[in-house]
Amino acid sequence: MSGPLFGLIPAGLPLITEPTSTPSPTSLLYALPSQRAFSHLVLFLLPGVSLPAGTAASIYLATAAQVAAAEQSGTPPPFKFLGAIGPGKESAMFKVGNTSNGTDPSHSLVIGVSIEAEGDVAQKLQELNANKSASGGQQQSSGSRSGSGQQQPSTVVLAQRIIQNAFNFLTGFSGSAGPGGVEVVPLKAFEDWWRKFENRVRNDPSFLERQSD
Repeated sequence: MSGPLFGLIPAGLPLITEPTSTPSPTSLLYALPSQRAFSHLVLFLLPGVSLPAGTAASIYLATAAQVAAAEQSGTPPPFKFLGAIGPGKESAMFKVGNTSNGTDPSHSLVIGVSIEAEGDVAQKLQELNANKSASGGQQQSSGSRSGSGQQQPSTVVLAQRIIQNAFNFLTGFSGSAGPGGVEVVPLKAFEDWWRKFENRVRNDPSFLERQSD
């Protein structure tokens, strides 16, 4: 394969098509600009470019300092797998979180593109998605617990407790009206409940969370 293969566009910066280096015929490195911060990057196959049959392009991320250190030590850089593009998905956006402002080039980022067998890429994507799912589940579990370590009630439970609070208050004001003796509650009673409920929420915002089912 000769000529530019991929296009990279860091958010708010010009298009990059020429790799900084080509460690092997199937791997390319792109040093990203460091003059301004950006958080996302779009990477795509250039028009008219097709990957060899049965392959896809894995996308990796490392810092310039990590790549330089690896070159000095003769070890592979600690690239992080971001995702992939290939047949059926010729472009993708990746979050890279570059915070460099040009003052320290070692903080700039390097994108690695490796053309690999589709089966290997598919396995890496499965592992990446599994790790994201596991991480999201842990964050949700952590966020659903209060500082005391107790699980907070769900939205449904809170709604049920609000309704129960209103029902308990309004039952004392119910009466009958109409030919069939339909049970009704005066609107003023509901307004009184709402005013008292609001005041209690202001004074003790967590009282519904402590309320027993």
